[in-house]
Amino acid sequence: MAGPGAARTGGRATLRVDKWLWQARFFKTRGLAAELAESGHLRINGQPTRKPGAGVGEGDVLTFPQGARIRVIRILALGERRGPAPEAQTLYLDLDRREEPSEPLE
Repeated sequence: MAGPGAARTGGRATLRVDKWLWQARFFKTRGLAAELAESGHLRINGQPTRKPGAGVGEGDVLTFPQGARIRVIRILALGERRGPAPEAQTLYLDLDRREEPSEPLE
């Protein structure tokens, strides 16, 4: 599912992290995603990066702040475009999904 902007690094398809975050709809603009990377608050597989052009691919884990929470996600696919939200949600697995209890705790 790698699109025309994907590159091959070490035998696997990769995409710029700023572009992937924008396509997956974590940020409204690609510029905001690039600012996050440049700020040093983005980790790829546990390693901090300041490069918006850092390559990411399937299986990589991204950790970054979004609003008041820290997001930890695993990339499942690179995607081909910035599509609708349901399509974007198929690109990643939220590793920090907190389930709400169905009944109040006493």
